[in-house]
Amino acid sequence: MRSSTYGRSLVVGASCAALLAGPAAHAAERKPAAEPAVPRLTDDRGRTITLRGWNVEDKTNRGDRALTLVTEKHFRDMSAQGFNFARLLVYWDDIEAVRGRYSEAYLRKVDRILGWAHKYRVKVLLDGHQDVFGPAFGHRGIPEWATRTDGLPFTPNPDDWFSEYFQPAVQRAFTHLYEDEDLQQAQAKVWRLLADRFGDHPAVFGYDFLNEPMGELKEGEDLPTAARRIERDQITPMHNRLAAAVRSVDAKKWLFVEPTPIVGEGVPTGLGRIKDPKKKVVYAPHFYNTAMEAGADYDPADGWIERYEAAVTQYPKRYGVPVVVGEWGPLNNDGPNMGAFYRDALASFSRYSSGWAGYVWCYGGGYCAVDASGRLRGHKQQTAAPYAAAVAGRTRSETYANGTYTFSYEPSARGGAGAEISVPPDARGWRVRVSGRGWTATRGVAPGRAERVRVHGLPGGQVTVTVQKR
Repeated sequence: MRSSTYGRSLVVGASCAALLAGPAAHAAERKPAAEPAVPRLTDDRGRTITLRGWNVEDKTNRGDRALTLVTEKHFRDMSAQGFNFARLLVYWDDIEAVRGRYSEAYLRKVDRILGWAHKYRVKVLLDGHQDVFGPAFGHRGIPEWATRTDGLPFTPNPDDWFSEYFQPAVQRAFTHLYEDEDLQQAQAKVWRLLADRFGDHPAVFGYDFLNEPMGELKEGEDLPTAARRIERDQITPMHNRLAAAVRSVDAKKWLFVEPTPIVGEGVPTGLGRIKDPKKKVVYAPHFYNTAMEAGADYDPADGWIERYEAAVTQYPKRYGVPVVVGEWGPLNNDGPNMGAFYRDALASFSRYSSGWAGYVWCYGGGYCAVDASGRLRGHKQQTAAPYAAAVAGRTRSETYANGTYTFSYEPSARGGAGAEISVPPDARGWRVRVSGRGWTATRGVAPGRAERVRVHGLPGGQVTVTVQKR
């Protein structure tokens, strides 16, 4: 979701009843139940992992030109800055523009991109992307042949494209996608095809079934109520259908599921449980603020990040799934408070998520992460920071402030794997110190590129790594 003003008229029922605490004399006797923690992502070696990276896309080209804007340079440059994750946008209307005909040329292009990602050690999430449903409405995503509107009207609004989601024809198209059996089967078949084709590729980390799913509001419904109903009654069954389709051919990769983008307003999702025998489901919300999307500066006093975090962590705590934020990053990168926004956002992510993908790795202005020369733009430079990419053991603490990163962990009794710290390039270089019991460390240093610090320690102790700018 980019450049939207949809939330300006959003009404969220935020009042809540006060809880009776009982006499003050008894308050100290009651201990609140421990709140469940949000689980962390793990890899096939049992290590806790962190994903940090960017969306990669070509929204401009179709047909023979599809995906030509995505180049090897994208992955080389991301990796050089220490990023290890890419959310690659793929379009059903490119894969199956004509019903029943799957584009081998497009799939080969995806395969080539995955080869670049593997070369530079970047994990890829295949994102089934849509914006305003698809080409029937002047955008990308669901093929025209799978777009059913029942003759309802559609009026384009290029100055506020997100508002087009509330056009009657677009909303009805979502209803048919969710409820028509032949469209359910067609969508499942596409995901089975992708999983069968790319499930064994070493670069593929998982599948994101549908970008920012929306739906049809009922008469008299406010937006939060509609979103929770659509998520519960239509999007959850869709995710379960597509999960089953993928699992019929791929038992290894992670399944990413998205709520509606209304969660960006601090509204808890209505998604239900995703049934996966492998228990490899990731909750993948997006992180956009209405006012900032319209060009406003960040307002630290507004409390938006705190509201978002409180709402967005309810689902993963309830169902025991990790979180990866699939998109985030404002259009306006230069406001007086934008430095505070990046600090607050990144600190919030570190409290509950296993990673994120910023929007978007491209070379230029606007949302682009980097300028034409490949340098991270303005406050986006804060996204390139040291982090523990993989940990065999229990993380005790992890902080980064004022150019100093400190990470402490208890090595796993299984040993062997240790911890891997990703350190971005810096003109002055970094000083690395390690303390603890029986540790060893190696550094992989290449000029102008991120380095990886690998640390091993004896089980039963604690190892602390400090990385500091010189």
